[in-house]
Amino acid sequence: QVRLVESGGGLVQAGGSLRLSCTASGINFRLYTMKWYRQATGKERELVASMTGSGNTDYADSVKGRFTISRDNVWNRLSLQMNNLSADDTARYYCNVVYRASPNWGQGAQITVSS
Repeated sequence: QVRLVESGGGLVQAGGSLRLSCTASGINFRLYTMKWYRQATGKERELVASMTGSGNTDYADSVKGRFTISRDNVWNRLSLQMNNLSADDTARYYCNVVYRASPNWGQGAQITVSS
């Protein structure tokens, strides 16, 4: 059974930084592309960043240059360093992996940026 657990959410002022983590279990972590999504109130869930098992990354245009995705294949941990946050980044952030053709999600971590 795949399990994803996010941590590190919170309240931050505009211009500040936060780091999210996601610990995965139930999969051979190093083999899978891991992703961060976010969903703001009243909006659709959107892809923020992804990282393949070999370390290739991709980012949404809205976060390029501010967010950095990373992973630790020893501890099965995915991270998202978020810098220069703005009110537009306020959302619930979810860790995601597609395993056996099915998407798996964590419970999410709320990020609230005050302006």
